[in-house]
Amino acid sequence: MRVVYRGLAVVAAVAAVAVAVVLVLPSEPDEVMAGPVTAPPAAPPSSGPAPSPSPAQSSPLPSSGPSSGPASSAAPGQRVTPSPGSSLAPGYTAMEALYADPRVPKLTGGVKRMPLASPGRRFVKDTRSGLAVPRLPGPWKSYGAAPFTTKQVLPKQRGTSLRGMFVTCPLPIMEQKSPRDTALLAARWTLNHHPKGSRITWLASQPVKGGWMLAYRVTYGKHASRAAVVVMDGGMSKPGLAFVTVPDSQRKQWRDIGRVASGVRVLG
Repeated sequence: MRVVYRGLAVVAAVAAVAVAVVLVLPSEPDEVMAGPVTAPPAAPPSSGPAPSPSPAQSSPLPSSGPSSGPASSAAPGQRVTPSPGSSLAPGYTAMEALYADPRVPKLTGGVKRMPLASPGRRFVKDTRSGLAVPRLPGPWKSYGAAPFTTKQVLPKQRGTSLRGMFVTCPLPIMEQKSPRDTALLAARWTLNHHPKGSRITWLASQPVKGGWMLAYRVTYGKHASRAAVVVMDGGMSKPGLAFVTVPDSQRKQWRDIGRVASGVRVLG
């Protein structure tokens, strides 16, 4: 009889465990029981004044654009004005990021215009940007365009990977309300195609038909390039960009920068 009672007790225990498992497990094999995600508790209020941010809270602005790191501490409802080399909080505009970039000086009214030569008769058509741009004379030659839509280059030189380049493409940055501001952002973007540590010095700034033109010097170490951007509305969903840069090792072709600045037209 003892053996029978022990057997019944074991059966009862197994049944109890099975019931418990049924109650705990979800009704379907793939069902996930998830609760709401809550934010961490806020720090208790302090009776003293809010602490000022320490220097360790800011980090250098990366060369590729504004930082997405945390903003410096500020009173509720206040926006901290960005300064060169500081972190930028999410929500700052592209122009505020530009003004905080130490590589790009402020464009003042003292920057002069440049005389624009008569455009040539030979053009390259860019149907994606809606622009027609000058076909530069030799030693320039057409080259594989990717990732741009048209591309002309100067011959390679020994001892350096730098050479003149003239490209067009739809605007690769966000368009601004002012063509001048859009051109400023485009010039800053072109630093991605210059040596690391490059800085801009403005040489000319002026409106062109349907857009804006900027000419500038890009310095890096003991060397420099001359460059220009033309931002123009070609009737597409985005404005078109023409960008030319020539290093000092090929300074004989610096005169072609003026040809680009004066020769960009709407395709038609």
